[in-house]
Amino acid sequence: MDIVKSTKKVANEIEKGVEVVSNKVAETFDNLASHLPFANLAKKEDSTFHVEVDLPGVKKEDIDIKVEDDVLVISAVRHFQNEVTRDDYYICESSYGKLERRFVLPENIDSESITASYENGRLEIDLQKTKKAQPRSISIK
Repeated sequence: MDIVKSTKKVANEIEKGVEVVSNKVAETFDNLASHLPFANLAKKEDSTFHVEVDLPGVKKEDIDIKVEDDVLVISAVRHFQNEVTRDDYYICESSYGKLERRFVLPENIDSESITASYENGRLEIDLQKTKKAQPRSISIK
């Protein structure tokens, strides 16, 4: 009878431990997701692709865009400091962090013709298909 009670006790402790760990994992993923910049992806009628990434508070010179093995990598560093000094108090809030988003590209994207623009915290990237992959009309003789 004591073996049954001790086995149940151990099982309950293991179950509580698993619950704590899974809650921590969920918290970690929620925290990670809250630091990812929002992105919109669109395929245009002419079969090109358009990517918009929100990077508020990021300077243009702190953004890096590259293509590695058919993956579009957008990384940025956010530097933020809000300092308030008054006669009776001082507040300095700052944050620093690296942001990164990765998008797997179709094989037929021409990495040499990717264009990007940045204005008011929004990065816009246009991706063109290779000439070979673009549709073309064939005339009949």
